[in-house]
Amino acid sequence: MQSSSTTDSTEQIPQVAPGPYVPPHSDAPCKAILALTWGQPFVWLRKGFSDLLACPGIAAFYGVAFCTMAVVLAAVFRSKPEYTLSIASGCLLIGPFLAMGLYEVSRRRELGIAPELGASVTCWDRHLGSMGLLVLVLVVLELLWGRASLVVFAVFFNTGMPSTTGVLEAVFNPKNWQFVAVYAVVGGAFAAMVFATAVVSIPMILDRDTDAISAAITSLEVVFNNTGVMLLWGLLLTVLLVLAMLLPWSLGLLVVGPWLGHASWHVYRGSVDWPHESAGDGG
Repeated sequence: MQSSSTTDSTEQIPQVAPGPYVPPHSDAPCKAILALTWGQPFVWLRKGFSDLLACPGIAAFYGVAFCTMAVVLAAVFRSKPEYTLSIASGCLLIGPFLAMGLYEVSRRRELGIAPELGASVTCWDRHLGSMGLLVLVLVVLELLWGRASLVVFAVFFNTGMPSTTGVLEAVFNPKNWQFVAVYAVVGGAFAAMVFATAVVSIPMILDRDTDAISAAITSLEVVFNNTGVMLLWGLLLTVLLVLAMLLPWSLGLLVVGPWLGHASWHVYRGSVDWPHESAGDGG
C-alpha cells in the first residue's frame, strides 16, 4: 500500500518542459536607426547655419572658445611639441562640453524655447556622470592614438622624436612617403574610432539623459548602418575645419566651429528616431 501511495503522488507532479527564456516587457523607449541619403549631410549643414544665424551672440561666444583652443594648441606645437599631446588631451576634455552647449541651443530652437547662453553653458551639469565616462573613453582613445604615433616615429626615425621643424619636414618630404602613409593609416584608424563613438552620442546624452555606453553604441550603430553617408559627413567636417584653421590665428573657427556644432545636433536628430514617442520628427 505504501508503495502505491508513493507512486500516485509522483504521478500527480506536473512535468514542465524547459523552454527559452523570455525577458519581461520593457517600457523604455525604443530607438530606430534611420536610413540616410547622400544629400542629408548638406541638409544638416543648412540647418546648423540657420541655428547660427538665429543666435549669433551665443555662436560668437563658442566660436571664440574654439578659436582660442586652436591658437593655444598651435603655439604649443611650435614652441614645445613634446607637450602637444597633453594640450590636445585638455582640448578633448573641454570640447565635448562646449559642443553640448551648442546642441542645447539647437534643441531649444527645435522645441520652440528661446535659447539662452547661461542655459547652454550649464546644460551639461545634469548629465555629468554620462559625459564624464564618455569623455574618459575619448581621452583613452586619444592617448592610445598618441602612443601609436610615437611608435610610428620610432620605427622610421632612429634619432629620437624630431622637433617641430623636423616633423613638418618629415611629413612634406616626398622621400618619406612610407612614413606618411603609415602615419596616415594609423591616425585615420584612431580618428575613425573617435568619430564613430562621438558622432551622435553626446547629443543623445543631452536629449535622452542616457548612459554613456548606450549612447556610444547607438553612435556606432548609426555609422555602421550608414557608413557611406557618415564617411561623407566626416570628410565635410575635416575639410571645413582645415579650411577654417588655414586662416591666420585660425579665425575661421569663429564661424565654422559653432556652425558644425549646431549641424551635429541635426545629425543626431536625422539619424536616430524614437518612433513610440514621436513619429517622423527626426528628419
